[in-house]
Amino acid sequence: MSLNTEDRRNIVIYRLEKSLTAYEDATLNIGIKRWNVVANRLYYAAYYAVSSLLIANGYFTKTHEGVIMEFGLHFAKEGKVSKELARLYSKLYDLRITGDYNDHFNIEESDVLPFVEPAKELIDTVSSMAKNILGIDN
Repeated sequence: MSLNTEDRRNIVIYRLEKSLTAYEDATLNIGIKRWNVVANRLYYAAYYAVSSLLIANGYFTKTHEGVIMEFGLHFAKEGKVSKELARLYSKLYDLRITGDYNDHFNIEESDVLPFVEPAKELIDTVSSMAKNILGIDN
């Protein structure tokens, strides 16, 4: 896939807005103790932010696993983000998969709350990087 800078910029802006909305959805669901929803929304908030960073850099993937792989390869392995942030992103994915598809496991408060603030750090970090690449004002 090949997009010009303006198209990439528009997609990045859209995904960053979706990231913020998904994170807000996650935090709102904490109050009503919907832990599977919190896990899902935290992952998608991170996914939209990470995928926006990839798109800003001209990397395109078709799967969630591809986003994980490309993020690790082009950003964690090259030292542009910490390996801890890349591992966090993978953990959020695993937690979301468990909550969405494992019929024998319910996510509990203790499973997801430790990820709320680190997810925000991941989102803020990669969002800032994506904006910087494309000259998007905060």
